[in-house]
Amino acid sequence: MTDEKKHVVNGYAISPKADLSGANLRDTDLRGAYLWHADLRGADLSGAKLRGANLSGAKLRGADLTDAYLGHADLSGANLSDADLTGATLWRADLSGAKLRSANLSGADLTGADLTDAYLGHADLSGAKLKGAKLPKDFKMPENSDD
Repeated sequence: MTDEKKHVVNGYAISPKADLSGANLRDTDLRGAYLWHADLRGADLSGAKLRGANLSGAKLRGADLTDAYLGHADLSGANLSDADLTGATLWRADLSGAKLRSANLSGADLTGADLTDAYLGHADLSGAKLKGAKLPKDFKMPENSDD
């Protein structure tokens, strides 16, 4: 791993496969961060700037991503089950194959996001913006989404 792939934020080493479970990264600037397969279970990423970040395969179960900016982020194959993404911006994010079981996506902006093969069982998409999003097969648009 090269040095440019790893840096320290709020005392936490930010790198691929890092153990950041329960970390307080609230309102942190992590644009372009390389957190491939990182463990962020239960982490507080509310208000964080994660534009273009690579979170593919990351463990984000139960993480707080309220109002986080994840535009153009790679979340392919990530586990976001039980995560709170209320009001998050996921504009053109790659969520293909992501697990979003019981995730709260109310009011989230998923405009142009790729949700191909994502699992959305029991996810709350009330008020979510889904315009131009690539949705999983057999996905039924919630009546209260903003498409």
